[in-house]
Amino acid sequence: MNAPYPAAERLDLVEVLHGHRVADPYRWLEDPDDPRTREWAAAQDLLTREHLDGLPGRDGLATRLSALMSAGSVSAPLWRAGRRFSTRREPGQEHAVLHVREPGGAERVLLDPVALDPTGRTTLDGWVPDLEGRLLAYQLSSGGDEHSVLHVLDVTTGEDVEEPIDRCRYSDVSWLPGGEEFVFVRMVAEDEVPAGEQAFHRRVWRHRVGTATADDELIDGPGLYDEHTYYGVHISRDGGWLVVTGNVGTARRDSVWIGELGERTPKLTPVLTQADDVQCHAWVDRDGLLYLHTTDGAPRWRLAVTDPRTPAREHWRELVPEDPGSVLQAVRRLERPDGPPLLALARARHAVAEVALHDAEDGSLRGTVPLPGTGSLTGFSVADRDTPAEAGRLWLGWTDLVTPPEVHRYDLATDRTVREVAAPGSVDVPAVRTEHREFTSADGTTVRMFVISPPGASGPRPALVTGYGGFGISREPAYTASALTWVENGGTFALVSLRGGGEEGEEWHLAGNRAHKQNVFDDLHAAATALVDAGDTAADRLAIMGGSNGGLLVGAALTQRPELYRAVVCSAPLLDMVRYEEFSLGRTWNDEYGTAADPEELGWLLNYSPYHHVHEGVAYPAVLFTVFDSDTRVDPLHARKMCAALQHATTGDPHTRPVLIRRETDVGHGARAVSRSVALAVDQLSFLAAHTGLELS
Repeated sequence: MNAPYPAAERLDLVEVLHGHRVADPYRWLEDPDDPRTREWAAAQDLLTREHLDGLPGRDGLATRLSALMSAGSVSAPLWRAGRRFSTRREPGQEHAVLHVREPGGAERVLLDPVALDPTGRTTLDGWVPDLEGRLLAYQLSSGGDEHSVLHVLDVTTGEDVEEPIDRCRYSDVSWLPGGEEFVFVRMVAEDEVPAGEQAFHRRVWRHRVGTATADDELIDGPGLYDEHTYYGVHISRDGGWLVVTGNVGTARRDSVWIGELGERTPKLTPVLTQADDVQCHAWVDRDGLLYLHTTDGAPRWRLAVTDPRTPAREHWRELVPEDPGSVLQAVRRLERPDGPPLLALARARHAVAEVALHDAEDGSLRGTVPLPGTGSLTGFSVADRDTPAEAGRLWLGWTDLVTPPEVHRYDLATDRTVREVAAPGSVDVPAVRTEHREFTSADGTTVRMFVISPPGASGPRPALVTGYGGFGISREPAYTASALTWVENGGTFALVSLRGGGEEGEEWHLAGNRAHKQNVFDDLHAAATALVDAGDTAADRLAIMGGSNGGLLVGAALTQRPELYRAVVCSAPLLDMVRYEEFSLGRTWNDEYGTAADPEELGWLLNYSPYHHVHEGVAYPAVLFTVFDSDTRVDPLHARKMCAALQHATTGDPHTRPVLIRRETDVGHGARAVSRSVALAVDQLSFLAAHTGLELS
């Protein structure tokens, strides 16, 4: 072991799993309360802070990141009976604040997380007004744990109207007309979890505002509660229909149920089941038809409709077929004051946003919506039925690589798109060159990446490459203070559309998960090599960064190709793929990765599991792990074990190629205050800059 690192006992622990000998020398680091873990973590904290605090350019970096983040953000509006609800983060604010604008134009703050908790540790996880705009259901969590508590407030007075409801993590809410009732999703209590299982079970309930949750009505239907399922709920505007969608864990196979609503809710009828092996977003729209936005026969998605009384697939009528070159992401019904309605369809072509208008009756293309450039949508909304003055308009939340989140409005009457609300902060965005490049991966597949570089730059320079590559999640071009700061200081930044994501539809996702996970890592290696071959960078100036599933990505990359990367930031990562299912939400991800309980799938996991591919005698890159003690999605134990393994194994000089772990408390996997985002980014970028030769001004 390299002397500068804290001592970490190596256990002679080897298990035989399905015939594989699997070593786990640092299993004791799984327990955060073990005195050895506490001592090790405290020593690592001191070592990491000593290294990071001594890096050059940190003060200037903090100032510039703060300035770029002070641009703030605005969201596309949600309309309810003339009231406009939207979020905005002003310069100097730690979190976005929910505002409401009255029909007369007066605007006021409705919810400010910092006003609720001046420490900044409370986050607004979700919100939805009732159909009349009089009540608002909203969810709060604290300290990063994401254990949302559901509240209901009176929009006029700003006061809560009933007791908070706990166990509402990742819980959808849909209001019935009149605002007296809503249908929502709630996790079961700990003492209701079946023996031997983790607390992932959820139920769908019908709740009357102001009454005890003990009196809530359980919504039921065939197969509804068979497994640990995430649910979505949608009630039609007339209150006549309830649609429930569900998927087991993060499996991208949706079940759909539908039922008529009355004084009591009848048992739901299945429309699709997990056995159908498709994804589907379903809702009953204003015209009374059941809409199905689905991958059924269409990996890039299509749109079908049917009468909700005959919801089975044999009754579906295809309205808009799959486009082989783009991915259909969202659908909105656009009412017109002087003609029949249209459907606005949001698509992404190679991760770049497009919006098209289609006839609501026959699905034919009627036109396209002008967009500001090469970017992505952060929101997509239309006015509700009870705001007729705003009919014929479409609101687009917009961002691109150099534009902070803003709102644009498209008007059918003029066929023009105008910027309605800019990001509230005035910020001097650096001049950069942006490109959308193609390259070829190991198996001949064409992959794309967005590249940002200084104008007129030539010759190899420090490059920072990132991506995600999992769960069908798309990484699209967006304003990122860290990327712009890196480029402003002379570096190149690349965002790669890796397989495993959703940038090219469901086939793209499936080409990078389960048995095909190595394709994701090959895509990253190929992107890095393409940048080297193009003269943008060199291996000794190349950094990679990723978080969560992206942390797994860079963890695998640094063990597979340690000579290709000079520095790595690995944030909130999955790294022990043999035991990942045992902790936090890991069990819900085995459809994406595979399970160690299956002999064949264990083989997939062992082929790339970063923790199990750390070998002694290798000069590994400089590595900074960043973890969050309140993370309830990915347990920090992954990074602890991997850090100890790398510190033991690497032959790299601990001063020029250090392996460090940065630990943060009272913050979790998701939303955080701006000041904490700046502090994290300063540590990450200064580390990468110092170890790739980027000179920070």
